[in-house]
Amino acid sequence: MAGFERRPAPAADTRPAAVAVVIAERDGAQGIWLMKRPATMRRHAAQYALPGGRLDPGEDAITAGLRELHEELGIELDASSVIGLLDDYRTRSGFVMTPIVCWADDAFEPVPNPDEVAQIFFVTFDELGVEPRFLTIPQSPRPVIQLPIVGALVHAPTAAVIYQFAEVVLRERHTRVDGFEQPVFAWS
Repeated sequence: MAGFERRPAPAADTRPAAVAVVIAERDGAQGIWLMKRPATMRRHAAQYALPGGRLDPGEDAITAGLRELHEELGIELDASSVIGLLDDYRTRSGFVMTPIVCWADDAFEPVPNPDEVAQIFFVTFDELGVEPRFLTIPQSPRPVIQLPIVGALVHAPTAAVIYQFAEVVLRERHTRVDGFEQPVFAWS
């Protein structure tokens, strides 16, 4: 993350949110945690997501991302675990997501909150080396990004954040993702 200059997005007419990209080690491999939301959720049901959510009053992105990580996966990290921030991503559902990248020194096993997590996946750095797919849709001139990981297709905004993480952190390429679209089902 050293030398990466993140781009904040204008927050007008949006709600601030944060997601946590947690670098961890499991069975000798490094990777990140990804989850699938329950089908019963009011917003973003059955979608793949990084731990995160909206900022509470008085919170900044780091505080909110770490709080959401603890609430959703039972992982408690402090601000010293944050190694940097990726670019903000404006979602079609009215949020500006700030991705925080964290380093988890200690081995831990997540304890997913069943109200917010249907499945959890540990995605290794090797698995993050997949080629993204870019789709054209009639509703937008921007390409929809998909990542073929965890036996499924993960879409933006999660795919955009993970792709930028892989490009910036693993490949040392300062890649921007604000030009990637979300699928229409995620627009509300």
